[in-house]
Amino acid sequence: MAETRRRLRSSTVVLGGMGVLAAALSACGSDPDRRCVDRDSYDYINGYKIVADKNCNSGSSYGKGRKKTGKTKTTNADWYYDADVSGGYADDGTFSRSEAVDRGGFGCSGSGSGGG
Repeated sequence: MAETRRRLRSSTVVLGGMGVLAAALSACGSDPDRRCVDRDSYDYINGYKIVADKNCNSGSSYGKGRKKTGKTKTTNADWYYDADVSGGYADDGTFSRSEAVDRGGFGCSGSGSGGG
């Protein structure tokens, strides 16, 4: 009976350890959190104004340039990664996807992939 409990406990530890390892590895492979922001809207207190994702989704994944959002208004939209978000603004992040990946999550070694 004591052997059965010991075996059960050790297998539980192994399974639990594998779960932690799987979570760490999947965190490294996932994309960093990102928000589409207007680069020209920076406010010293709030950060960058968050705009609709459609402003960043067209074209390549970096530097969308100016895009007309109305009759006269243009948006210099780009993805802003790993930012603190509050009240429609994002701050303390980075425009570099590879830098955001290098910041990594639990278990990441800092070997992020380049541009994207």
